Amino acid sequence: MTVDLHLHTTSSDGRLSPIQLVNLAVQRGMEIIAITDHDSTDGLDEGLRAANAYPQLTLIPGIEVSTDTADSEVHILGYFINYRDPDFQAILQRMRDSRLTRGLKMLNKLASLGIHVKWDRIRELAAGGVLGRLHIAQAMLEAGYVPTIQDAFSRYIGRRGPAYAEREKLTPVEAVGLIRKVDGIAVLAHPAEGNGADKLIPEMKAAGMVGMEVYYNGYGPETIAGLLATAREFDLIPCGGSDYHGMENDPGKELGTATVPRESALRLIALAERNLEKVVDP
Repeated sequence: MTVDLHLHTTSSDGRLSPIQLVNLAVQRGMEIIAITDHDSTDGLDEGLRAANAYPQLTLIPGIEVSTDTADSEVHILGYFINYRDPDFQAILQRMRDSRLTRGLKMLNKLASLGIHVKWDRIRELAAGGVLGRLHIAQAMLEAGYVPTIQDAFSRYIGRRGPAYAEREKLTPVEAVGLIRKVDGIAVLAHPAEGNGADKLIPEMKAAGMVGMEVYYNGYGPETIAGLLATAREFDLIPCGGSDYHGMENDPGKELGTATVPRESALRLIALAERNLEKVVDP
């Protein structure tokens, strides 16, 4: 596989720096990749500079925006975003600040359950990037409170867990609008997560969403076939990726292992080029 449109770096909750991620992608023979950190574009400049050294590699600047619904969380990917837009960055900063507040609330809830993890260690794990629940889960794993990262989420810090806390988020439609406002291409991330995202597709499509992940790591043939049918029904580009974070304890999500068709990435690139033509020559 030579296309991966869903990758994370140390700018959010990934383990590899943008440079390391680009180098790994080249080593694995990738042709088209996208950096899509959570609510952050801090790694894009570094990643794009690194990719310039490899003419065989196309790096799409992206983001993964966390959104909220009545009873779940939905993520929206944005590709080819004008990420230097100051209003866009102000919104992202507000969302990142809310992650810190939420993290402290969750730490207090964990303490009330007899689980004592250090805030300083969680900040170390975040390493200056966007602090997320994954960093809390890592700290819990290190301290021996849970046997796996997934166990931390399912037992404690998942949405219905006893240590979960809310933070500031956009709605899915608002996220699509935000991405469009910075000339980006909005795509629904991992829609088969049981979060009700499939019911929101008509509304997000009307707001300007043009794609959805179909070829996502862990999705079997039946799931992919069902999602592909939905993508065709709503005329959405079937995208996908590994959701790679570089975690040693998450071997199922390796860079380049999602079966993303090259045609999907080329359709995104063609759409981005048409959008750019409209901006340059309206």
